[in-house]
This record gives sequence, structure tokens and C-alpha cells, in this order.
Amino acid sequence: MTFFETRNKVNLDITFRCPLECSKCSRQSYYAKNNKPVEGQDMSLNSFMKIVNHFKELSFCGQVSDPVNHPQFIKFLKISFEFKKNVSVHTANSHKTLKWYEQAFKANVNAKWNFGISGLPKDSHIYRKNQDGKKLFDMMLLSKKILKNKPIWQYIVFSYNEKDIENAKEIAAKENLIFKLVMSKRFSVNDSLKPINNTLYVKKD
Repeated sequence: MTFFETRNKVNLDITFRCPLECSKCSRQSYYAKNNKPVEGQDMSLNSFMKIVNHFKELSFCGQVSDPVNHPQFIKFLKISFEFKKNVSVHTANSHKTLKWYEQAFKANVNAKWNFGISGLPKDSHIYRKNQDGKKLFDMMLLSKKILKNKPIWQYIVFSYNEKDIENAKEIAAKENLIFKLVMSKRFSVNDSLKPINNTLYVKKD
């Protein structure tokens, strides 16, 4: 049997949509190179069912998109719950409504949600352009009331937020959140976003 026939986990980029303009994202690199938005289509329900029937663990972590932008994402979550799959969701999108987030969390209460808020909520938009960090932080707190797993606050370290790391850790502890530091390897030599102290962080991305 081949590797793909025996592996249990798969990462899914289920759409081509994202309202954010994070400068280090593959999406923005594509735009800069081709001078046009990322093209593609949403994963069909039929294709998703094939994946659900084969893999035990599903990770919704887009490389050029945010999974919450898929029109049927809540349905995907419901199906994964019904099939008892291990699910993780990675999102930085703050554009959905409160009602939508409630429905998404309830669709699969066993899912593990990772919220990309890179810095204190008031500053996260410096990198995650078009993100409302305060709103997304509130949605992360809301998820605690519904999900069975603690939400994860994913904090990519940049020059503008490295001084706030300890403060963010304290907030995470107070709010009973899992705090996850990520040190990116996508910086150029003289990148203004590159943190000064890049030796403190173990997790690489």
C-alpha cells in the first residue's frame, strides 16, 4: 500500500476565498506574481464525502484561503461530527456574524479551533490586514462556552507584537485559552516585520 493509502490525517484547503491580506500568505505571493486574485473553486460536498470516508483526522487549514469562507463549511463540520472524525480548524477571518460562529461551533463541538490573532487583539490587523482582532478574540471566548476543547490562540511573532508576548500569555491564562507562539520563516533579510529577538521561540512555521 502507498503512503496516501495508509495515512490517517489530511489537511484541506477547501476554498479559494479570503477577505484578509496577510502579506506573508501564499495568497498574496500569488497575487504579486500574477497580478490577479487566486483562482479556484469550492470543494464539493461529493468530494468532501470521499475524504471523510477515507481519513480519520481532518485539518481545515487553508494555504491560500480561510476555511470559514466555504459556503458549506458548517455542513462539513456537521458531517465530520456525525462520522466521528478528529477535526481541527484554523481561522483568522473575523467577517462572519455572531450567529454564524455559534452555528459553526455547535455543528461539531469536538472540533479544535485555532484562532490566528497575531498580537494583542487591537494590533493584530497590522499584519492580518482587514481583520477585526477584537471581534475575533470575542468569538474565541464565545467558543469556550460551546466547544469541548479549549480554543487555541495562535500568535505569530512580529516586530510590532514581540514586546506584548508576556502580556498576551497572561491574558490567555486568565481566559483559560491555549497560547501558541509561532515564529515564521518567511521574513526577508531587511523585513520590517521581522522580530528583533528570534531566538526565544521554538515553534517554526
